[in-house]
Amino acid sequence: MKIYVDADSCPRPIKKILFRLAHRTGIIILFVANKAIIAPRLTNIKTIEVGKGIDKADEYILEKISPNDLIITSDIPLAADVITKGASALNHRGELFTKENVRQRLNLRDFMSTMRASGAYTAGGTSFSNSNRVEFSNAVDRFVAKNHHD
Repeated sequence: MKIYVDADSCPRPIKKILFRLAHRTGIIILFVANKAIIAPRLTNIKTIEVGKGIDKADEYILEKISPNDLIITSDIPLAADVITKGASALNHRGELFTKENVRQRLNLRDFMSTMRASGAYTAGGTSFSNSNRVEFSNAVDRFVAKNHHD
């Protein structure tokens, strides 16, 4: 099992949780981004800079993942593609995407995009909170406990 992180939009507290997880478990964690990522110097933490361009990190992740892998992302279309390839996806707020809920999220995302484009709805998402950090930490620990086998 490897963990891939869609790192361009990954909140700093989530990265710190993943750094500690890598140190504690030895799991290979790959931070994939359009720009350089600063990470601890552990042999199981990898930073991959894919260069500029929309969806370059997503394309890299989709090319490399295996069914046992976990992808950390808030990108719903990426999560849908990951699930289609048999891997798992977890968002920054600790929600594990499933075949059922990712389709609902895609539909809601498309609807909200249409509403924003029409000017009818302009509010952004909610800010990242301490409770989100705790929920993510618990969710990733549960996933690893269930799926990581040395």
